[in-house]
Amino acid sequence: MDLTHSTDLTTVTSESYIPGSKSTDFIKPKDSSNNLEAQNQGEFQVYTRRWIVLAIFTLYSASNALQWIQYSIIANVVERYYNVSDNWINWTSMIFMIIYIPLIFPASWFLDKMGLRVTALCGAFGTCIGAWIKVFSVGPDLFYVGFIGQTVVAASQVFILSLPARVAAVWFGPDQVSSACSIGVFGNQLGVAMGFLLPPLLVQNHDDLELVGRDFQLMFYLIAGFTTLLVTLVVLFFQAQPPTPPSAAQEATQSPIESSPFLHSIKRLFLNVNYILLLISYGMNVGVFYAISTLLNRIVLLYYPGHEMDAGRIGLCIVLAGMLGSVCCGIVLDKTHRFKETTLSVYTFSMIGMWIYTFTLNAGHISIVYVTSSLLGFFMTGYLPVGFEFAAELTYPEPEGTSAGLLNAAAQIFGILFTSLYAELFDRLGDSAANITMAIMLCVGTIVTAVIKSDLRRQAASQAIKN
Repeated sequence: MDLTHSTDLTTVTSESYIPGSKSTDFIKPKDSSNNLEAQNQGEFQVYTRRWIVLAIFTLYSASNALQWIQYSIIANVVERYYNVSDNWINWTSMIFMIIYIPLIFPASWFLDKMGLRVTALCGAFGTCIGAWIKVFSVGPDLFYVGFIGQTVVAASQVFILSLPARVAAVWFGPDQVSSACSIGVFGNQLGVAMGFLLPPLLVQNHDDLELVGRDFQLMFYLIAGFTTLLVTLVVLFFQAQPPTPPSAAQEATQSPIESSPFLHSIKRLFLNVNYILLLISYGMNVGVFYAISTLLNRIVLLYYPGHEMDAGRIGLCIVLAGMLGSVCCGIVLDKTHRFKETTLSVYTFSMIGMWIYTFTLNAGHISIVYVTSSLLGFFMTGYLPVGFEFAAELTYPEPEGTSAGLLNAAAQIFGILFTSLYAELFDRLGDSAANITMAIMLCVGTIVTAVIKSDLRRQAASQAIKN
């Protein structure tokens, strides 16, 4: 980066930084081996190392998310190898939703008190331990061992899902914070994409169960090795925060005057009507996505028997399109700062995409399912960072990790309800009734989103401090 405009800065240590001072009171220590180059962002500093922190978070988030769907997307193979019912396979996905709910409050408190680095270490180590437990689950009578490992990984996600908005706010300036949040959410989507793609590729539906077991062993070892590498990267390179805050809004949250007890923050969030409405609409959107993803294998095989690989690829298309949608939405938010309008537009198109998906499943050409699923994924999954950033605006100066954590808790609650409802309707009335019900839920969510008022507190705070 070009520092030609920073030659007038005074040299002090990072510990000498006083809240309320500007970046012109700070420069890296002369020993800059551990302090990457910084650039000016208005009157505040952003550091090149922010991209390293964001990249590490993105990868370790992916390592957790890829394990969420790894059993469900090959449900027919898992059912045959382990001799378990569809319900148990659905539970390998729903355990991620159920275990998140009671843990989100202590995890949000933990993030608030211990900071990003310690929280990231807990998430990375937990994901790694759960992956290694599953290495020892290969055997037709060892499904319970794999479920234990899945539960450990599920518990670790509480140290991951709430972090994108926090990482973005702590490390990135106001002109990049939404894009950074979208990249952080991109990590989770990348993991889900890998979860859709890799299991069908690695675990084939062999007639010989011993060969199926070998495929499972390979998959579990690969994932365990990947998570071990990421633990090493987190330990060596993931930092809690930059030496100085990147924006006026972030500087204000670091002031002792602005700090408050965790429970007081929770109380204020639940008294924020606009945030509560966002909790409901966000939860309904993500809940529908969870339901569709969990039963995707069964839906595809219903219309296209023997197409296990296509089920994984369709799921991959949903998530890849969602990644593109996330990045596009993040850029739009950074350029326009029109959070309410962007949120409502993306939600509306998600609802439209769900109706299109519902009435094209039985078209007879699986290529059409690829296209409609990608359209659905672009908006439905692309909505995730939009929801995070809109929540950060509505709830400022409350910690981003807390507001995002509650959003995710709402998503898990609706995910459990909608997945259970979707499975029940699918078994009793067929896929059309199940999909139409989900489309109706998105209609309701669109209406709720339209009611939310555009109370952009973080933007207002930044402008007030600058003036």
